[in-house]
Amino acid sequence: MNYQETINWMFNQLPMYQLQGASAYKKDLTNAYLLANHLDNPQQKLKCIHVAGTNGKGSTSHMLASILQEAGYKVGLYTSPHLKDYRERIKINGIKISEDFVCDFINKNKAFFETNDMSFFEMTVGLAFDYFAKEKVDIAIIEVGMGGRLDATNIITPLISVITNIALDHTQFLGNTPEAIAYEKAGIIKPGIPVVIGEYTNETKPVFLAKAAATNSEIFFASDLISQNYPSVLLGDYQVHNKKTVLQTIAVVNSQKEFKIYETDIKSGLLNVVKNTGLEGRWQQLGESPKIICDTAHNKNGLEIVMKQIQKEKYDTLHIVLGVVNDKDLDEVLPLFPTDAIYYFCKSNIPRGLDAQILKEKAAHFNLKGEVYNSVSESYHQALQNASKTDFIYLGGSTFVVAEIL
Repeated sequence: MNYQETINWMFNQLPMYQLQGASAYKKDLTNAYLLANHLDNPQQKLKCIHVAGTNGKGSTSHMLASILQEAGYKVGLYTSPHLKDYRERIKINGIKISEDFVCDFINKNKAFFETNDMSFFEMTVGLAFDYFAKEKVDIAIIEVGMGGRLDATNIITPLISVITNIALDHTQFLGNTPEAIAYEKAGIIKPGIPVVIGEYTNETKPVFLAKAAATNSEIFFASDLISQNYPSVLLGDYQVHNKKTVLQTIAVVNSQKEFKIYETDIKSGLLNVVKNTGLEGRWQQLGESPKIICDTAHNKNGLEIVMKQIQKEKYDTLHIVLGVVNDKDLDEVLPLFPTDAIYYFCKSNIPRGLDAQILKEKAAHFNLKGEVYNSVSESYHQALQNASKTDFIYLGGSTFVVAEIL
């Protein structure tokens, strides 16, 4: 199979949470261990930082990778989902895995995947570990896909575990209280391995403390840091918290004395995140007059921060291009959106996308008014057509909306 055929096979052959939702979720790590053994346990050859959390884990992972690159290390970066190209998920020093490596890996192991009913996510995690081990990276930043305890990445023993924050998301899998979700995320804390907690609440802190005590893991609460105000190319307000998490994690890395990161590496790493790693979709500006911003925030916690940031902007009229996935709790997220905006309702081009007409009808209950469009692209072009130079256009509600624009 060539690259396109290989990717099509991966997307179509097996359940994938990103497209299908609940049916792709596995209840244990049996398959992950089975695949790792089949691949001769590449994860055991890696030094890793493991990053979980409801929001901010992508930004945090990219910042860590950028800083370590600036310090001169060969850095593997595994993240999900991708925005435009599947290969964005697996990079070394910002360069995507080659099409040839993806094809060779899938073609070589295809019979094993089919026999053992491997999920899209399990295959991709196996591919990342295999690639990083063969390329002999100095360190790999591994982002959890969803949850932590039962995530396919959770077969590694990292140098440090990182949990950015806890909010209600994916409740059908992870539980519907902050404590239950914290328990799932805390599943990445390993015996004797230090853990950095980005943000905590009165409900989640005891969960983290209990798990760290049970595993004899030193625990650091990054939000208690007095943050050094390092500038960053990532401009979203929420990056303030992520930067603290990154700074605390780098401090722990330095204390372990396996790697040496200087303050100059931190400064240049934060300023060069996009250049070094290719991160996109985080309060990303696409135009100036009118100002156009896209952001992948898609749950209550993330959208609250983004909506507050929009309120700080100066504009005459606000235009919002909005699409969501069909398992989103609209009663929770729609009240966060401003009623004085013009809405362009759309459906992203995936099976999980919510029908734009249903979104419009639900939005009307919260006084959000606008029209339905046939695609993300059409809604965006209409917003551009309607907006004056002093207006503001926001595109979001779902990673997939942002992906189609980019």
